Amino acid sequence: MLVKSKRSLLLAVIDMLLINASFFLAFLIRFNYAIPLQYLILYKKSFLIFTVINLFVLLLFKQYNKIWRYANLRDIVDIMIVITIGSSIFSLILFLFQLHLPRLVYILSWLLSVIFISLSRILYRDYMGRTYKIKKNVVFKNVLIIGAGSAGQMLIRELKNHPELGKKPIAILDDDKNKLFRSIEGIPVIGKIEKLQDVVREKDIDEVIFAIPSASKALLRNVIEMCSEIHIKVKTIPGIYELVHEDVKINKIRDVDINDLLGRDPIKIDLNEISSYIKDKKILVTGGGGSIGSELCRQIARLNPSHLIIIDIYENNMYDIQQELLRNYPNLKMSCLVASIRDEKRLNNIFKEFKPDIVFHAAAHKHVPLMEDSPHEAVKNNVYGTLNLVRCANTYGVKRFVMISTDKAVNPTSVMGATKRICEMIIQSFDKVSKTEFVAVRFGNVLGSNGSVIPLFKKQIAEGGPVTVTHEDVKRYFMTIPEAVQLVIQAGAMANGGEIFVLDMGEPVKIIDLARDLIRLSGFEPDVDIPIKITGLRPGEKLFEELLMTDDKYTSTKHDKIFIEKPGFSDYDGLVLTLEKYKSKIDDMDTYEIKEFIKSIVPEYNSPEFDAIDEVSATTINSK
Repeated sequence: MLVKSKRSLLLAVIDMLLINASFFLAFLIRFNYAIPLQYLILYKKSFLIFTVINLFVLLLFKQYNKIWRYANLRDIVDIMIVITIGSSIFSLILFLFQLHLPRLVYILSWLLSVIFISLSRILYRDYMGRTYKIKKNVVFKNVLIIGAGSAGQMLIRELKNHPELGKKPIAILDDDKNKLFRSIEGIPVIGKIEKLQDVVREKDIDEVIFAIPSASKALLRNVIEMCSEIHIKVKTIPGIYELVHEDVKINKIRDVDINDLLGRDPIKIDLNEISSYIKDKKILVTGGGGSIGSELCRQIARLNPSHLIIIDIYENNMYDIQQELLRNYPNLKMSCLVASIRDEKRLNNIFKEFKPDIVFHAAAHKHVPLMEDSPHEAVKNNVYGTLNLVRCANTYGVKRFVMISTDKAVNPTSVMGATKRICEMIIQSFDKVSKTEFVAVRFGNVLGSNGSVIPLFKKQIAEGGPVTVTHEDVKRYFMTIPEAVQLVIQAGAMANGGEIFVLDMGEPVKIIDLARDLIRLSGFEPDVDIPIKITGLRPGEKLFEELLMTDDKYTSTKHDKIFIEKPGFSDYDGLVLTLEKYKSKIDDMDTYEIKEFIKSIVPEYNSPEFDAIDEVSATTINSK
């Protein structure tokens, strides 16, 4: 057994000297610094045995393989155990050779060895830390920790063990009164979280780290807002689910993400219920390469389907999710098919070949301003593409069909919203005549999805601004991509057929506030470093979105955040007849005729273009 490095050899030599010194000092203390001759002879016969045995045990238990710059209490306990073993072996050997020392010598030599070796490791750790700081010329930032729990303790220890990062924990805040005015790892808990701004000023804090992984979104948002007001940077550790099997590590600390600003806790789902209806089933996902579709594929893959079939017209995105799933789920049976939902013949061939049990329909044209300029494409893709899928599901015996809708389908003012409302009507009307359980899931804007406002804001901030907001009063409901997908899957589990499931997403968020928060989180001051520009509402855009057609026509479910809108649309014959009548005429219609066609199906659709035509007509009549 060899000591391999110069550092380890140095520690072994130091340990040898300290162990011998401990043994000799034990004799001195026992005999009050006047060792009798017979015991001095015993010392000379036994000191080498004591030293060699303890050094051997330290080597045996790999105490020289550790990185002592990161030594902690656990390492000190290990030293105590190792020295105890070594001292016990030493005592046994002396007993066998009939060499009897005073009992106090055994105890003192053990105790002093533990103290001296442990102290050497602590001094070594501190010396190496100071040496590293000097070598790297680290400039320290004063850090305030929010949270005096186990996560806060591990975080402080990590910061102390990594001085090269230049973060010096100064104080802790926590709302638990039992923790106030105590300390963790030498860092005092000096007050409640509400004192954050005062503490930042008094202690000259440069950065705040939020270390309560189980905290509510509301508490995190409150901390973020307090930090934003005084222009202090805030970071956070991962959620508690990421810390179950691992300690807090420096590389896990991240900047606060815009997802942290929802102001509410994430929705929770019944995983057992979900897995029971997806496990060992053939699942088809349309639009599987998109933001929602790809997350659907990820979460479905975890639930062990017998076969995952992904359809998308855009092969690049589908290729990305295919490769990701192949890496993460090598045993997953998967088929990725480039196909358009407009192609009825292609869809029939797919359904005939794969015979899916469940369909999640996420494919759609979703960008409001673009669809105002291309209403023909919105109708052909959203409406007739959905009609094609629904017919295939009915023909080939799909058990459940879950369509993703939007809050823009409620009292729509845009072509996109109105076409999604027609899709809801198709779902509900077909459910009345089919054995397939057809349902829709309606939710608001999804943070971070392709084309959403957050990526746009981030790009504009990176370019130095301005950040563009359409109106000072525009508000939207928001949810994260995982939340949206969990709702979709949960709805499929709860489906009886014909429902439109709606998520309680809390209070709507003002877009201009979201812009300001994101600018601050990026380290800038709104309207000082990064200007905000009001551009005016875009075609088809509303100030406020709604989730229900009427406030009183909904029922609750066993899930406290999911509701069902009622009653459902049921005129199957009339709807199908109208859609078939116009199917071949869509390309020949002008924009206004397309919108009139949409309004004939969705009376509540109210395009600004209709108001403009009415004003022109009224002016013409009055002039005559």
